[in-house]
Amino acid sequence: MFDDLRRRYVDLAQPRLGSEVVYATDDFFADKSRLISPEAPVFIAGKYDNNGKWMDGWESRRKRVPGHDWCVIPLGVPGQVAGFEIDTAHFTGNYPPGARLEVARSDDTVPSDDAWIAVTGRLDLNGDQRIFVPAEHDAPVTHVRFHIYPDGGVARLRVWGRVLPDWSRLGPDEAVDLLATANGGRGIAANNEHYGVVANLTAPGRGVNMGDGWETRRRREPGHDWAVLELGALGLVKEITVDTAHFKGNYPDSCSIQAAPDAQGSPEEIAAQAEDWPILLPEVKLQADTVHVFHAELARLGPVKFIRLNIFPDGGISRLRVVGTLAR
Repeated sequence: MFDDLRRRYVDLAQPRLGSEVVYATDDFFADKSRLISPEAPVFIAGKYDNNGKWMDGWESRRKRVPGHDWCVIPLGVPGQVAGFEIDTAHFTGNYPPGARLEVARSDDTVPSDDAWIAVTGRLDLNGDQRIFVPAEHDAPVTHVRFHIYPDGGVARLRVWGRVLPDWSRLGPDEAVDLLATANGGRGIAANNEHYGVVANLTAPGRGVNMGDGWETRRRREPGHDWAVLELGALGLVKEITVDTAHFKGNYPDSCSIQAAPDAQGSPEEIAAQAEDWPILLPEVKLQADTVHVFHAELARLGPVKFIRLNIFPDGGISRLRVVGTLAR
C-alpha cells in the first residue's frame, strides 16, 4: 500500500521541499522537527537525553491540564492533499489514542484559527502502527495542522498529494525544470530501486551522497534498467541534465530517454506504454560523478509530459533535470 502511495503521490511535507514543523504546543520529550524526517523511524535502546528516553518522532509530555497537543506544518510548496500517513512506530505505551487533521491556505506562518478546514474526523490510533487516512479536498493548501488527543508521541506524518505550481508567475518563454518535484514532477515506476528510489531523481539540489539518488542492483542477466517519470506540465524540452554525483564505481555506462505527451492508467500500465515511446535523447555515454548537459542531441518531439529514463546496463543516477517551456 505505501509503495503504491509513493508511486501516485509526493510527500508534500518532506523537508527538502522546504516544509517545516514551525510550532507545537509541546515537544518536551521529542523535538517536533522529527515528525517529518525523511528517514524511517528507529528505536535506539538505552539512548536517553536530559528529558528522558530519546524517541524518533514528536512527543509531548504527559498532560496534567485540560486540552490537547497540536503542531503546525507549513508546506514548502502548495499542493492538493490526497491523504495522510500516520506512523506511531516504537511508541507503544506513549502514543496518543486519538488524532485529527486540518488544512489551510494562508500567507501566514501559523494561520489563525478561522483559516483551518477539517479534512478528517477524530481518528483512533494504536501503538507501533502505520496507517493511511484518505482526505477529500480539491483546493490547494499551504499548511497542515495535526492534533493529537490528549498527548503522546507520533513517529512520522506524511502528507501525500500532488504539487500544484503557480504557472501564472512564469513568463511566456521562460524555461524551468519541468521535472522538479517543486514544479509537480514525480517518479511513477521503475524496474528496480534496490539502493535508491526514483523520487530522488526529481529532488532539489545535488545529491548529498549515493543514497540520495536512484540506484539499481547489479544486473546479472540480459537487459537494462529503467524508470518512468511525469513532468509537472506539458512542455517543450530544451535541455536535459543527467547528474551522476557520488556514483563513481557504479554509474551507468550510458543512458537514453524516451518521451510522450500523454499516458493513461496505473503505474504498471503507463510503464508498459513507455516501452514504445519515441526517443527524445538517443543513447549517450556517461561518466562518474559528473553533471552531463544535453542540448543538440535532443530530438524534436513537440510537447511531452512523460519520460522513460533507460540506463545501460544498471547503476545509479543522482538527479535528472528536464528543462523546458510550457506548451501553452
